[in-house]
Amino acid sequence: MTEKTTHFGNQTVAEDAKAGMVHGVFSNVADKYDVMNDAMSLGIHRIWKNAMMDWLAPRNGQKLLDVAGGTGDISFRFLKRAPNAHATVFDMTQGMLDAGKLRPEAVQQADQLNWVCGDAMALPFADNTFDVYTISFGIRNVTRIQDAINEAYRVLKPGGRFMVLEFSAIPNPGLQWAYDQYSFNVIPPLGKIIANDRDSYQYLVESIRKFPKQEPFAEMIRAGGFENVKYRNLSLGIAALHSGWKI
Repeated sequence: MTEKTTHFGNQTVAEDAKAGMVHGVFSNVADKYDVMNDAMSLGIHRIWKNAMMDWLAPRNGQKLLDVAGGTGDISFRFLKRAPNAHATVFDMTQGMLDAGKLRPEAVQQADQLNWVCGDAMALPFADNTFDVYTISFGIRNVTRIQDAINEAYRVLKPGGRFMVLEFSAIPNPGLQWAYDQYSFNVIPPLGKIIANDRDSYQYLVESIRKFPKQEPFAEMIRAGGFENVKYRNLSLGIAALHSGWKI
């Protein structure tokens, strides 16, 4: 039997090995993750996340599942806009969750938060549990992306919202070239300086180029059963927001 393979950045690896390798990346950078996000995006990731909240329009009483939720950035924003909602921060890396629990927002919003470690392709939740599912800068790291989308559909209630924030592709070739030069020549050295980890950030910039472009990814969301699927480019397409509904 031929062993199934997938990509880990520009490497081809056994499918069964990828999750452990991704886990290693985020375990290595957990304590510097938030600082590094600010440095490599010049703080723009904050604007993108706020744009996500604007489109999502959180409401009191909703139950959010924030997959690949890391240190809680999205959940904290969600609860700031809907203080009587509830958020479950879900991540494969315990170190990321532990770093999130130390943030001041986690203490202030403790009654509205759960922190759960697990696999996006096999969520430990019952069908029809959540009103909203978000995943930000995480779905490209999942070994089988379609499986994660299918799981999102399963755990959302009818009428539930699925939203993805992910790095994407700039439609203009010249601008994409310039962005590639920045990504490959600046971000890994920055990772070495700030997080003492060049290799993890080399993987991160490579993984962005392996992720499907806007329309092919929208088709994957539709294939998972979601309807009214739309996307919006952010910063010319450096990132994109994808939205779908479980009808």
